[in-house]
Amino acid sequence: MKNNVQLITYADRLSGAGIPELHELLANELSGLFSGVHILPFFYPIDGSDAGFDPIDHTRVDERIGSWQDIKALGSDCEIMADLIVNHASAESSEFRDVLAQGKGSAYWDLFLTKDKVFPGGASEEQLALIPRPKTSGCFTPYTLATGEQVDFWTTFTDSQIDLDVKSGLGREYLKKVIKTFADSNISYIRLDAAGFAIKKAGTSCFMIDETFDFINELSDLANKAGMKSLVEIHSYYKTQIEIAKRVNLVYDFALPPLVLHYLSSQDVVPLVNWLKISPRNCITVLDTHDGIGIEDVAGKDGLPGLLSQEQIDKLIAAIHANSGGGSEKASGAAASNVDIYQVNCTYYDALAKNDLNYLIARAIQFFSPGVPQVYYGGLLALENDLQLLADTNVGRDINRSYLNKTRVAAAMEKPVVKALSALIRIRNQSKAFDGLFEISGDKQKLCMKWLNGQSSARLVVDMAQQQATVFLSDGETQQQIALEQLLAGG
Repeated sequence: MKNNVQLITYADRLSGAGIPELHELLANELSGLFSGVHILPFFYPIDGSDAGFDPIDHTRVDERIGSWQDIKALGSDCEIMADLIVNHASAESSEFRDVLAQGKGSAYWDLFLTKDKVFPGGASEEQLALIPRPKTSGCFTPYTLATGEQVDFWTTFTDSQIDLDVKSGLGREYLKKVIKTFADSNISYIRLDAAGFAIKKAGTSCFMIDETFDFINELSDLANKAGMKSLVEIHSYYKTQIEIAKRVNLVYDFALPPLVLHYLSSQDVVPLVNWLKISPRNCITVLDTHDGIGIEDVAGKDGLPGLLSQEQIDKLIAAIHANSGGGSEKASGAAASNVDIYQVNCTYYDALAKNDLNYLIARAIQFFSPGVPQVYYGGLLALENDLQLLADTNVGRDINRSYLNKTRVAAAMEKPVVKALSALIRIRNQSKAFDGLFEISGDKQKLCMKWLNGQSSARLVVDMAQQQATVFLSDGETQQQIALEQLLAGG
C-alpha cells in the first residue's frame, strides 16, 4: 500500500450514481488526493438492512452501480480495498432461503450457524452473559422452517444477518470463493469485516478467542497467496489491538478518533501521546468511517485501565452530544436502530462543533500519526449530521452516510475547510519524511509530532491553549512553515 492518503466511500453515495462515476470523480475533481480507495460494499444488494454489509450474493456487483469490469478498470488506476464480510450473509440469500425450505436436508445447512451447534446441550445464563452483544437484543433469532420447526440462528448484528459457520467445509469454501473473485478483479486489499465475532465456542466470550486469531491468520494467508493483503477490522481493548497487529498485515487505529477528540475538547494531550508511543505501526488511521466513533477502543476491560478513564469517556461523550446539538444522542445507542451500542454516531465535523480550525488540527494529527491515513467521504467534505436521513430511516449510522451528487460535491469542495483539508492531504502525500522515523512529545495543551527521513523532515506543532497549529517542512535545501489558520484563509 502506498503511504499516501486513501479514501473510504460508498460508490453511489458520493458519486450520486455508481462505480464509473466514482472513477471519474477520482480522476477529475479529486485528482491527486488519493492513491487508493476503500469502496464500501458494492455487492448485491447495496441497500439491505445494513447498507450492503448483508450481501445476498457476495460475488455479484449490484448492477445498479456497476459491474466487475468497472471494478477492474478502477483498479488499474488506483489501489482498491473491498470488504470480505466474514461473519454473516443475508437472510434473503438463496442459500438461507433453501435452508428455510429444506431444513437439515438443505445442501446449505452447514453454511449457517445455529445455537445448538455451539450449545448442543443448551446455553446457561452464565454462558450467555460472557458473550458481548453489539445490538440491544440477544445473539439469536428464531426462524421457522417449512416443516414448522423453529430454529435459533446466530445473528450477531441485525436479525436478517445470519452468521456463517466458518469452521464448516461450506463456510470455508464460501469465503475462498469471495477471495478468488476479488483477486480476479484487480482488488489489492481485503478488509476482514467483523472477523472478531466469527468463531464461537461454548464457555468463552465468542469474541477474539485464541481460535479467532488462528482463523484470521488463515484468511490473511489465503489473501496473501492470492496476491492481496488484509486489513482486520476489530474494535477491542487496546492491548488486544497491539497483539492482533503482530499477526496480520494491517489493523485499524480505532483508538485515535476518541483520543484526538479528547485532546481537542479537554486540552489534555497525555493520553494521545501515550498511545502513539506504543500504537501499531502497520495500521490504517481513521477519524471517521461509515460506522460510529468507537468508545470501547479506549475503555478499560475486566478491571484493567484503558487509554481513557471512565470519567474521561463520560465527559467525551457528553461533549460530542453537546457539540452536535444533540444530534449524536438521537442517533446512538437505543435511541435509533443500531448494530453497535458501543459507538457514538456522529460526523467528525459535528463532533468538533463544526469548528473549522479544530477540524483541520484533528486531520493534521491523523496525517502525522503512524500508519496510512484513510479519509471518509463525509470527512473529506466536512459534512454535517444528516438528521433528515436519520429521521427517514431511524438507522443511527445513517446520520453519517449522506447521499450526494456531483452538484453537492462540487459545492462542498469550495468550502474553505475542505480546500484547506485538500491542501493538507497534498502536503502529506508529497513529503518523503513520512517514510522515515517518528517522534512524539507533548505536555498538557501542547503537542509535537515529527517525521525524519534523511534530509526530509515534517513537524506538526499544536498549542491548544493558543489555538495554534503549524506544519514545518524541510527537504534539506528549502524550509516551509505553514500555519493551519493560513490554509483556512486560502494561503
